[in-house]
Amino acid sequence: PEDRAVFHCRGCWAVLGDSLHLCAQEQRLGAVVCFKVSKEVTCEKSLMIGLEGGLTGCTYNPLSCQSCGFIVGFILYSTSRQLARLRGLFCFFMDNILCYILKKQIIIEASKVNFPVVTFSE
Repeated sequence: PEDRAVFHCRGCWAVLGDSLHLCAQEQRLGAVVCFKVSKEVTCEKSLMIGLEGGLTGCTYNPLSCQSCGFIVGFILYSTSRQLARLRGLFCFFMDNILCYILKKQIIIEASKVNFPVVTFSE
C-alpha cells in the first residue's frame, strides 16, 4: 500500500505484523490476510469450528497475541472452495488489531484502512 502500516494487538499494542507482508483484505470475513507475522503471534493448537458468520463450516486454529493472550485472528485448516485460497495464511480480525500508519504517524482502526486489492492465482 501507499501508506505502509504496522499491525498492533488491540489488547496490549504488541507488534503483530506489517503491510509489507500483506496478502489481501477479506471483507466477507472482516480480516486482513498476511503471508508472515511477528513472533508475538501464537498459533493455538486447538482446532475450532465456525458455527456462524463467514467462518461457518470452517475449521481453523485461533491466532493469539503472545504478550496478552488476546485472540487476534485465525489460520484456516479446512474450508469451503470459496475460502480455500486463504488456507494456511495468517488472518487478522480487523476489529482486533490497530494500524500505525508510518507516513502519517497516526494510529487508526484496521477497518478504516483501505488496503489494496490483491488477486490470487489459482
